[in-house]
Amino acid sequence: MAKLAKLHRSKNNRMIAGVMGGIAEYVGWSPMWVRLLFVAVSVLSAAVPGILIYIILWIIMPKATSQSYQ
Repeated sequence: MAKLAKLHRSKNNRMIAGVMGGIAEYVGWSPMWVRLLFVAVSVLSAAVPGILIYIILWIIMPKATSQSYQ
């Protein structure tokens, strides 16, 4: 699996916008585990609105380009 040089939305591991896939590629984890962890934290924590955080990350994180991958 290619690792992102900087934090970007993934081109390869997308389900909706590539946010969780980009985080997984950046830290070197499986995208499935990052998604499951995000859903678990969102469901178990009333103080963390997961959908709102996802939308903010979608807006803030740039799309990965071919130069984004090492």
